[in-house]
This record gives sequence, structure tokens and C-alpha cells, in this order.
Amino acid sequence: MPEFWAGVDTGKAAHHCTVIDTDGTKVLSRRVPNNEAELLELIADVLALAESDPVTWAVDLNAGGAALLIALLAGHDQRLLYIPGRTVHHASRSYRGEGKTDAKDAYVIADQGRMRRDLQPLQD
Repeated sequence: MPEFWAGVDTGKAAHHCTVIDTDGTKVLSRRVPNNEAELLELIADVLALAESDPVTWAVDLNAGGAALLIALLAGHDQRLLYIPGRTVHHASRSYRGEGKTDAKDAYVIADQGRMRRDLQPLQD
């Protein structure tokens, strides 16, 4: 059964979401404004992409700019992991590619969610 991980580099005005599969292959990368309509569209698109396969979401903030996204994901019964920004910063050094960008950070967040087993869900 395929599984998908959606990493979200959160911000006050906008977020960047990258979705990867079990092999770490990027299947979606998108910047979305931090508003309910756009975030609901993103969630619907990711769930449609996954069809009935599981999606694990991961964010780098657990409050502030991420609060609306977290509430919407909870309302859709989605599994959500928190990966501290410091962890993302240190992990990103081991990833090749462009320097510090929101898209790269979103990929790192998704990939860390995929690989690490020590992360606890924000809610279950």
C-alpha cells in the first residue's frame, strides 16, 4: 500500500507544502496562502492524490502561523507530526540542492516525517 507524507514549511502569510511517496519522490509542491479556502483546497488535492492511501502531515510550527492548518487537518482526521524548526535546520544540511528555500524546507520536513520513527503525532 503506498503512503504519502506532506511536509509543510509554515509561515504567517503563506505555507509551502511538498508531498512525497514511500521512495521520497516528490509528487506535489505548492505554495498556498494561509487562509481557510486555500488550505482546504490543498488538503482536498493531497487527499485526492493519495486516493484512499494514508497521508502523514508534518509541520515545523505547532502554533502561531500554523494554527489554522493544524485545526483544519484535525478536522479532517489527518495524522500530523511536529518537527521543530531547529531539527529541520540541522537536517537540511544533509540534503542536496538549492540553499535555504521554503520548497526545500517543506521537502526536508516531509522526508524527516517519512524516515523518523521517534516523532509523536500532535493529535491522534
